Amino acid sequence: MPTPFSTRLIRTGGLTQQVLEAGPENSDAPLVLLIHGFPELGISWRAQVAALAQAGFHAVAPDMRGYGGTDKPARTEDHTILHLVGDMVDLVRALGRTTCVVIGHDWGAPVAWHCALLRPDIFTAVAGLSVPFQPRRAGGPPIPAMAALSARLGKGELYMRQFQAPDAHTMFEADVATALRKSFHAYDGATPAERQSTGFIAPGHNFISEVSDDATLPPWMSPDHFAEYVTAFTAGGFRGPLDWYRCLDLNWFLTAFVQGQKIHQPALFMVGDRDPVRHYAGQHEAGLKDWLTDLRFQTVLEGAGHWLQQERPDEVNAALIGFLRGL
Repeated sequence: MPTPFSTRLIRTGGLTQQVLEAGPENSDAPLVLLIHGFPELGISWRAQVAALAQAGFHAVAPDMRGYGGTDKPARTEDHTILHLVGDMVDLVRALGRTTCVVIGHDWGAPVAWHCALLRPDIFTAVAGLSVPFQPRRAGGPPIPAMAALSARLGKGELYMRQFQAPDAHTMFEADVATALRKSFHAYDGATPAERQSTGFIAPGHNFISEVSDDATLPPWMSPDHFAEYVTAFTAGGFRGPLDWYRCLDLNWFLTAFVQGQKIHQPALFMVGDRDPVRHYAGQHEAGLKDWLTDLRFQTVLEGAGHWLQQERPDEVNAALIGFLRGL
């Protein structure tokens, strides 16, 4: 029998959030928040919301700040990691709970890691997909995120640097369907290696033009599902989502107080072996156990790309449910 989903708006502090949810809402059913990344929405977690609900959990996947049906603050500086963690704290309270497990993918993974780092009293376990925990290390050079990326990688212009431009979102809004189709294609595990993005942009190109015009939708992306993304981003635009990237340096300065801090809650990390994000974030995978002191599960899914929970839902669901039941 299909899992009954519901979508509703929840007022949380100064923000109205749209959430996709399923599963029992009583206090005996553990709450699990699922945080999406770029360019995604709460619907990116539909398979996980269904599976977790069937396993007895109350699964909630919000459209994050700046995305979909959730409010879109006008100021760039209102999209910092502290705002994003605060939104999740407020959401837990608005759902009538005091604790939950938090799971994030792509940009949602750093939000999930910071939820666990900053509010261990609320977020009692954490899982990250595709992007490992990247600690703010003591003893390193006192330079912010963008400069550190350039110094460490030295491979050309990473797309995140292009996203710093105040008008960078217009490249996506010029043709929303094409921008999304190319984005999903370039980071998918089924895309041939020579057509996958590396994250580094050739001179004269941008994030969209870098991808071939004949890029097709991934095999897991149905036309109807794709239309949901196109409708949402056509209505909401890309300014808010790119403001997350424009706050990277601000985030670095704002998180000085957690430098050297580790995450002690039970943790899980999964990544696809063909995920292009590993070109610039994968260097943190090997040392995760040094920073996640209760890392209970870490795996690389062979043949999977970046859209892990949508490309390989059965394997992701099994891992998450096993992790949750073991808590």
